[in-house]
Amino acid sequence: MLLVVDHVSCIYGADTNMPVAALKDINLVIKEGEFIGLIGHTGSGKSTLVQHMNGLIKATDGAIYFHGQDIYDGDFDKKNLRSKVGLVFQYPEHQLFEVDVFSDVCFGPKNLGLPKKEVELRAYKALKQVGILDEYFYQSPFDLSGGQKRRVAIAGVLAMEPEVLILDEPTAGLDPKGRDEILSMIKNLQKEMGITVILVSHSMEDVAEYVDRIVVMNKGEILFNAEPKEVFKHYKQLEEIGLAAPAVTYIMEKCKEAGIPVSTEPTTIYEAKQEILKVLVQRK
Repeated sequence: MLLVVDHVSCIYGADTNMPVAALKDINLVIKEGEFIGLIGHTGSGKSTLVQHMNGLIKATDGAIYFHGQDIYDGDFDKKNLRSKVGLVFQYPEHQLFEVDVFSDVCFGPKNLGLPKKEVELRAYKALKQVGILDEYFYQSPFDLSGGQKRRVAIAGVLAMEPEVLILDEPTAGLDPKGRDEILSMIKNLQKEMGITVILVSHSMEDVAEYVDRIVVMNKGEILFNAEPKEVFKHYKQLEEIGLAAPAVTYIMEKCKEAGIPVSTEPTTIYEAKQEILKVLVQRK
């Protein structure tokens, strides 16, 4: 297994009179090549959990294993872990700081101690992978649009050639077109590179079409951990914790309530269309 979260708990302010349990006995296995959606409302623990996965936060209890090694062992290489488990924060401004785009993407591989030529080749490749044109390479990253900033932040992590790419709310603040472009790009990267992707979001719409498995967090615990179709069957429970299933789920439920014999399992527009067409053909 690539990453194993083993009975991990995290308590903020454990030594104070007001401790807060951010994570409660979390068990989770992440396999090579998976595309996972980590879903939860604000304060559910999802961001805290992913920051444990690359060692930014140390668990109060429990262990985390990367390729079978306990990352809390004294001789474990945390620097190598953070190059292999790359985290892109919600706000790209938190990761962009160099004078130009190319220098910013060079920063990570340069810190790995790689030769200058290798650093620049990795940066160029990563920028091309995320669709940044050459004309933007020597512009300030802060002059870019929101979507372009996110692409550059992702490129900065890709340049370190990670095995796991964690994206914390990568579509926050983007319009529908920009959101779809970013998610499609991430899915293509996952397929082409064979890397594991963990997409953190509070939106079921964002993940319905792209992920293989959904992990739903609530109050620091895992509520569901299953394929999208299985998770969306529990849409009423999701509503109780401030989430919702994709619009397609509600449409198919309404169709069934209206006496149309459709399956309520479709989670994407394409699947819903195919299911409705199938019913129409059967009626003819």
